[in-house]
Amino acid sequence: MTKKIFIAGAGGIGEAAAVLLREWSDFETEIYLGDISEDSLRKAKSFVLLNSGKTSKVETILMTAEDLSDTMKKAFEQCDVLLDCSPGSQAPRLARFAKDFKMHYANLTEYVAETDEIIELAKTAETGFVLQTGLAPGFINVLAMQLYIRFVQQYENEKVEKIGMKVGALTAHAHEPHFYGFTWSPIGVATEYVKNSVVLRNYKITKKPALSSRETIVIGARTYEADLTSGGAADLPDFFAGKARNLDYKTLRYVGHYDWVESVIRKLPKDKELPQNLQNVMLEAVPSVEDDLVLVHASVDGFDVRGRRRMLEKAFYVEPIEINGKTLRAIQTTTAAPLCESAMMLLSGNYKGVVLQSQLNPEEFMKGNFVSRIYK
Repeated sequence: MTKKIFIAGAGGIGEAAAVLLREWSDFETEIYLGDISEDSLRKAKSFVLLNSGKTSKVETILMTAEDLSDTMKKAFEQCDVLLDCSPGSQAPRLARFAKDFKMHYANLTEYVAETDEIIELAKTAETGFVLQTGLAPGFINVLAMQLYIRFVQQYENEKVEKIGMKVGALTAHAHEPHFYGFTWSPIGVATEYVKNSVVLRNYKITKKPALSSRETIVIGARTYEADLTSGGAADLPDFFAGKARNLDYKTLRYVGHYDWVESVIRKLPKDKELPQNLQNVMLEAVPSVEDDLVLVHASVDGFDVRGRRRMLEKAFYVEPIEINGKTLRAIQTTTAAPLCESAMMLLSGNYKGVVLQSQLNPEEFMKGNFVSRIYK
């Protein structure tokens, strides 16, 4: 049976999701690509169809920024699921379309207020709404849940000392003084460096300033630094309150990067324009780079039933891949694959209403066709 999937946002993640769904789905898919830019739609459709042996339809829908056009309405009436790759500010609007037209819905945004708004509107939905299901938040949270469940089963203790989640979207090479290159949204990077991080400390939810808890970590015999940044923990602080003494999400970088960032921040006014100002300075010094990699690491640390300290941890190192002669960057596939996997889980009919990262079945998710082929 053919499933019809609407992808809102024809940028890098949207086009990657379209490629993965078209080429790797176990059933026929019809893809509807929506965007406010005709040029973006044209480029994305051309990329998706290039060298593809599939014959299923790929349609483009020119979206409006506010009103519901007749073209959008007609597409929504036909589609089974809406995958939201649009800017986070648009998430509640698109989620309402999904509810009104009885589509399943999955998004990527880490925006808190918008997520809370969607949770409220989706309470009475007849379809499933999987929220914050990209890389971080998203995959990293499901990985942490999988390790925690295994820890409890193996060591018979539901309380743990520490749950750590770390992700780095990095370049294959890095140069001083910043030891970095942009592989995704510059404003996204700048924002996560200055907004507070939600953590658990002594079993309680609290907020810590970004870049206030640096550590050095060796992963796969290579040394990195990690520090608190905003947004990546999803709903896990709520889920693990009272169960984990400490929990946090940190962003991985090459050693030396955060010292450089802090030297920049110290010179900037501490006002509401700080993210934009930091982005501006970084854009002058830091190049945007296509040759990327993504590093993911999660750990659960605690005591077994006999009082011996134990740790379970897992890391993934993801590089760009080629599908039908088309190169997809690591940041594209590591973000799009969890989104596509969530779409498959929604289409199974086993989820209804709001589904947060702690509520997904981690074993089913990790074994899924999309996630298992990217994270291996």
